[in-house]
Amino acid sequence: MTLEEKVGQLCCFGWHGRAALDDQARFCVQELHAGGMIVMGRNLHDTSQKPVPHIDAVAVRAMLDELQNLACTPLLIATDQEGGRVARFGTVPFTRMPAAAALTTPEEAYRAAYQTGLELRCVGVNTNFAPVADINSNPTNPVIGDRSFGATVTEVVPFVEAQVRGYGAAGMLACLKHFPGHGDTATDSHYALPILQHTLQTMQSRELVPFRAGIAAGVPVVMTAHILFPALDTEVPATMSHAILTGLLRETLGFGGLIITDCLEMKAVAEGWGTAQAALAAIKAGADMVLVCHTLERQKETYETLLAAARSGALPRARLDEAVAHVQAAKANLSSLPFDPVLLGGRRHEQAVTTLGADAPR
Repeated sequence: MTLEEKVGQLCCFGWHGRAALDDQARFCVQELHAGGMIVMGRNLHDTSQKPVPHIDAVAVRAMLDELQNLACTPLLIATDQEGGRVARFGTVPFTRMPAAAALTTPEEAYRAAYQTGLELRCVGVNTNFAPVADINSNPTNPVIGDRSFGATVTEVVPFVEAQVRGYGAAGMLACLKHFPGHGDTATDSHYALPILQHTLQTMQSRELVPFRAGIAAGVPVVMTAHILFPALDTEVPATMSHAILTGLLRETLGFGGLIITDCLEMKAVAEGWGTAQAALAAIKAGADMVLVCHTLERQKETYETLLAAARSGALPRARLDEAVAHVQAAKANLSSLPFDPVLLGGRRHEQAVTTLGADAPR
């Protein structure tokens, strides 16, 4: 790869076309050499309509095939399909999965992940930003809530392990989030920077346990949290912290897969550091891919900032090559699945809904 292509592989971008590519999508893939693209609800249906209209799965598959065909290197095509209220493909013909807190057994969690993984692959998605490994230990948490499997380590761990295995069995890249733990916050990092004053000992016995379990189960991707943990780093949030991403996640927990940031347009980092500078800091700290979901101007600025740093040496070539290697290793595990409308809307879909049951909290 050229230097420009290597830098592009570190970027996962979003676009705004609905059931079709737009100029932003084409520019990100062809000019910015994006290594990944994220599918949002806006790409699938008119999100302002209530109830949400049915998704045209045939059109989505055609859109994502066209997107892949634009790329010189296969794309990670990602989405957020956790179940419950965070499900971009959250309507017919896709199975409406319960929220994490509504799943009653690890076996049920496995089946939900397996069915979700097959459905996503059927339309061209290969990476799901799930499961949530956060422990919902703070009842006032405004952003996690029922996205978590529970309020204690013993509730969360077996469900995280089961979903990692379920996604893997379906051929889907799973992603643990939000490292090293977003469950005890009272602030939503979309809008402000949370600060958690936990000791490392507390984190080792609580927040980190589900991540250890998911890593042991073979999860290929981990997503970072925009949260400040002064016990580990008093200056920058986890997304930009060498102590947390390299020292804790890589060296202490032994994670060898792909590290991706949460979206860098979230205010927790965008207002304090700026999206592009946060991206550079994240890659230098040990992240392999940066997520910028919304604005073409910020996507261009992010790519140009990383490229300038690579050219000047501010981003060391060894770190760049290491990050690209992690991206390529994740892509080596991708496989295609033919489009199958029966998988989405037929007997197997009905069986999955019946088996999973109602969205009753545990």
